[in-house]
Amino acid sequence: MIATAPIEVTGEVVGLRHSGAYHQLTLLAPGVPERFRPGSFVTLSRRGELSTSWLPSSLPISRSRTNAYGGTVELVFDGTDAGTRWLSRVGAGDRLAVVGPLGRTFTLPREPVVCTLVGSGEGSASLIPLAELLRDRGCTVHMVLTAASEQRLFGALEAKRVARTVLLSTGDLAEVLSGLVARTRTDVLYACGPMATLRTVARVADDEGVWSQTALLTPMPCGTGICHGCVLRACVDGPVFRGNPLR
Repeated sequence: MIATAPIEVTGEVVGLRHSGAYHQLTLLAPGVPERFRPGSFVTLSRRGELSTSWLPSSLPISRSRTNAYGGTVELVFDGTDAGTRWLSRVGAGDRLAVVGPLGRTFTLPREPVVCTLVGSGEGSASLIPLAELLRDRGCTVHMVLTAASEQRLFGALEAKRVARTVLLSTGDLAEVLSGLVARTRTDVLYACGPMATLRTVARVADDEGVWSQTALLTPMPCGTGICHGCVLRACVDGPVFRGNPLR
């Protein structure tokens, strides 16, 4: 049986690099990759330290790997808020407290269907493993990557590797998505991004009669619901929701 319950481990920073407007953090976190499902997240904090200069950070997992050296996870973030600014300054060998994987994850179709995935900014990163899993199940995958500007788009090269169609949008997402859904006869819409993006996706899904699931990108300081600081109790009831309630 595959273990799915979250665990707490001491993670070690393997590397941190810039990718456009974002940071990509790779952590050695034994036991976490084996439990990973697309849509899940981890909570990171500095073990044994108390400081007003940082807050615990909860981030979606964008990649997980297991190998002879232990399991690693990859996280993508922009480093502009209090929850991730301190993460943009960590270095190789730094140790962090890691709890995860946490959260409700994406539900996969039982049969091969046509799926369109919509990622906004760094939210695109966590859709790549979902796209891979859908493709391996025989699904046809299309992707739309959206952001406020070209500089904030993420993951185009990886998306082209796993999706049949990849569209980039910095304008009217509803128009782009509606056209793609109609042309490809999409059966299921998946999305990851901020509330504004997810509401657009949910509206298009309703208009086109398509089932949808959306993962909300929002600050989740504690990752467990104790702090009452996140929208829609995203850390406990999400971060993946059916699209309809977000309208």
